[in-house]
Amino acid sequence: MFANFENEILLAARLLLGGAFVFAGLRNIQNQAFLTQLMAARGVPLAGLALWVGIVVQIVAGALVMAGVWTAPAAACLIVFLIVATPMFHNFWDHKGPERAARINGFVGNVALTGGFLTLVAQSL
Repeated sequence: MFANFENEILLAARLLLGGAFVFAGLRNIQNQAFLTQLMAARGVPLAGLALWVGIVVQIVAGALVMAGVWTAPAAACLIVFLIVATPMFHNFWDHKGPERAARINGFVGNVALTGGFLTLVAQSL
């Protein structure tokens, strides 16, 4: 049914997935002081540098995914980013009540994003 729209569907997928990470990276620039403190408290060495590496990965890889340029490597970078960032920022096992539920939702959302990026990698092969 959608065979005639494969390119348009893939474009929409790339724009949505990559755009979410460009937006998140830009938002993280605004929240860098808070995020650096949070990462340092979680034991991340060189938290400020690690945060900036993550922000650059989010923005650059997200933009590459959106543009359809080096899609598989950019998606793979975002998969690695998600594997590192998800347990750091969505550590639901350390929380209770509504905060735990919010962290579980973030964790599951990042798992789903990982699946979307895996789909882009597979499609690019």
